[in-house]
Amino acid sequence: MMPFTFHNPTKLIFGDGQLEQLEKEVPMYGKTVLMVYGGGSIKANGLYDRVLQHLNRIQAAVYELPGVEPNPRVSTVRKGVQLCKNHQVDLILAVGGGSVIDCCKAIAVGAKTEIDVWDIITRKSEAKDALPIGTILTLAATGSEMNSGSVITNWETQEKIGWGSPLVFPRFSILEPKNTVSVPENQTVYGIVDIMSHVFEQYFRHTDNVKLQDRYCEGLLRTVIETAPQLMKDLNNAKYRETILYCGTMALNGTISMGAGGDWATHNIEHAVSAVYDIPHGGGLAILFPNWMKHVMDEGLDRFKQFAVRVFDIDPTGKTDREVALQGIEALRSFWNSIGAPSRLADYDIDESKFDAMLDHAMANGPFGHFKKLEREDVRAIYTASL
Repeated sequence: MMPFTFHNPTKLIFGDGQLEQLEKEVPMYGKTVLMVYGGGSIKANGLYDRVLQHLNRIQAAVYELPGVEPNPRVSTVRKGVQLCKNHQVDLILAVGGGSVIDCCKAIAVGAKTEIDVWDIITRKSEAKDALPIGTILTLAATGSEMNSGSVITNWETQEKIGWGSPLVFPRFSILEPKNTVSVPENQTVYGIVDIMSHVFEQYFRHTDNVKLQDRYCEGLLRTVIETAPQLMKDLNNAKYRETILYCGTMALNGTISMGAGGDWATHNIEHAVSAVYDIPHGGGLAILFPNWMKHVMDEGLDRFKQFAVRVFDIDPTGKTDREVALQGIEALRSFWNSIGAPSRLADYDIDESKFDAMLDHAMANGPFGHFKKLEREDVRAIYTASL
């Protein structure tokens, strides 16, 4: 196990009926709020009105930034930064899924500097301060409600970049399972894939003596695998939604990677695809992750065997480690297919024509990945296998 320091300052407020906590949390930071949200689903399901009702009760001055994209754009971030500066915003309130929260994290640092926020995202400059952020989560997927990471897209340069800062941990996050019941089937699937992929990125590692961390990961994966098919048959079931929602938060709040590290190569590979094609992140991960697994499994067959046996109950009797590992990977592919996830780049009309552009983005910072260091030709092979 590697030495580590764990600190997560986000106050997690979980369970139906918790939205009223807004009236206690918001005044701790001030009365001027920038409410940020996406395409308007929160108005259709009534959450928008409920949030405003609570904010009105504390006489908050509310400004709004609607229309955050599924792959949030730096252009939208800049709009939010300007709103914060114009109105001397005290608190940014993200009402939505991971894309909205990621956008708010970038707004938070941009609002406290005269440096262009893209320079912070691309690590040309460092964030020195940030406005406080609160979140009301509507989608189980990214875990952004309880971590310091964010992914922002620059559509003009076709770059999609993950970045982070301890300054942008949400101060509080309100998770009411009922707010996720209206999520449509395809977004539910993408969220499930994203949650599992976050666990995979932290599970496939070479760190010794991480037995408890392994069991955390395996428990999360088995819980999602058990619950997801039930949820897909009954999308309105609040108990299934609650389980998946909690899994999403725990998959990426730092708990399962303490002292263990992770890989994160597949996320980088997918970001390059969605930067060029603007596809759903979870859809891209569903296509790419099993192919990354096949490409790198010989770097650690024992870990892939353990995954197959412990997560998908593959019987190892009379089989080589490689055979068991491959059966585990195929079981993952079959599971994702069974809940409606895509399996080929062709599902999004993606062919080889823009491989070089995707590869340029993926390799922008040189070889990457910790389980196996990936070179340009490794990534090309994974893209090719994903066609």
